Amino acid sequence: MRSFALASVFLSLVSTAVCADESNLTKPLSSKFLLPSAFKPPQVFKNTNLVHVVNLEKSYPKESINVVIENTASSPQDEYYLPFTTRQMETIGALEVKDRKAPESGLFEVEAAEIDPESDTQYYRIRLPKPLAPKAQQTLGITYHFLSALDPLPATIQQKENQYLVYTFSAYCPSAYVTLKQKTEVKFPTTNVREHTVIPGTGKEPQSPQIQGTKYTYGSFGEVPAGAYEPVRVRYEFTKPLIHVSRLERDIEVSHWGGNLAFEERYTMTNRAANLSSGFSRTQFAQDAYYNPQSPAIKELKFPLRVGSLTPYFTDVIGNVSTSRFRSNKREANLELKPRYPVYGGWNYPFRVGWDADLKKFLRKLTTGDGYVLNAPFLEGPKQPEGVEYELVELRVILPEGATNVKYSTTVPVVSESITMHKTFMDTIGRTTLTLTSINVVDDLRDREIIVTYDYPFMAGLRKPLVIFSGVMSLFVAAWAIGSLDVAIKARSS
Repeated sequence: MRSFALASVFLSLVSTAVCADESNLTKPLSSKFLLPSAFKPPQVFKNTNLVHVVNLEKSYPKESINVVIENTASSPQDEYYLPFTTRQMETIGALEVKDRKAPESGLFEVEAAEIDPESDTQYYRIRLPKPLAPKAQQTLGITYHFLSALDPLPATIQQKENQYLVYTFSAYCPSAYVTLKQKTEVKFPTTNVREHTVIPGTGKEPQSPQIQGTKYTYGSFGEVPAGAYEPVRVRYEFTKPLIHVSRLERDIEVSHWGGNLAFEERYTMTNRAANLSSGFSRTQFAQDAYYNPQSPAIKELKFPLRVGSLTPYFTDVIGNVSTSRFRSNKREANLELKPRYPVYGGWNYPFRVGWDADLKKFLRKLTTGDGYVLNAPFLEGPKQPEGVEYELVELRVILPEGATNVKYSTTVPVVSESITMHKTFMDTIGRTTLTLTSINVVDDLRDREIIVTYDYPFMAGLRKPLVIFSGVMSLFVAAWAIGSLDVAIKARSS
């Protein structure tokens, strides 16, 4: 995981800058700003009320913080710091902040900070849209998730055994400021929680957690100082796969002449679930399938595509040897894939999938000039009940040959961007290609879009027909020239 983060930092430094009128607002890892090694967030805020929610219903933990902050300084303030450990900074993804009372106002600017590398505490800096006046309050809604944060215990199980996961967090929400009142809610996928940390009550505070079905509540707690930490460890049943995509390469190819938008995705997929303690039994799997029990194996993948998608294809490293089904009508376009074997914990499954779509549904021409606007999903992929996490996503938008003035906008966090040339059949200079790299992405972001604007002059559109015409004419001229040669052997005149 750390190697991907460092690689992303390097990519961002060497990449070609791409202008964006309104790019993503969260800038993790690669866009860190430097802080002094002895930095401590100024104590200019206090949290008057905080609710921390830890959601463990999917194969990755998703956390949210709803907090009312108050400016305790004598001057307006607009920088709020959020602390995380070094390990969390490597695995955190899509940290977003909104005003809870006005979510329609959009996302706040969020940026990762870098201080002494030996320190185990790092920070995200949240910039408020407007400086908060002294004694004024504002309600923040903060959401984020962690990758590879759930560990099976035991690490190996029998094929028919249930799987249990372990997650460790703090009952006190990590904060760089004093918190007057707070509680932490934990949401489990089932009521089968084998182990959980119990915090004894003190004074007026009752023992934690309070249990209501699948929800465990730690607190509420009274005043807690900045940086306070109360470790909590939970172990719960999760009999589903932990789908982890270490690398996703997604191509979106625009063809003006064909009126087609071609998608292709190449996956390097792993199941992080508990490994099998003995060999896989196909007979046992067939017997269990009759009763359709929950299993930590990946049995199938479902791709809900955009309406109008067509001609899908699917191959793995051996070929198209898996079962697939595609349903397309006016209301849906669903592609269902079944790997040729169930993917159990620790097993890998590299494959690729692609499909076409009508370009008119994704592209429009501006009323003036030679500009075009492409609006397509940044991430699609399988939509599973247990969720899917992506360690590295590389998106390539391959535009027509001759496209210029490329700009993009997306709310998916991007750590590097570049513009290159991609040569395909009958190209001359190559097609303009916008490449974006994201890390620590989950399928909660699968409906986010990328908007790409570019100029495509009329003469650039004639480039390929002229190349084909010139090539065919050259072939005819060459054939005529060769046919006109007199290669007959004649007798030498005396």
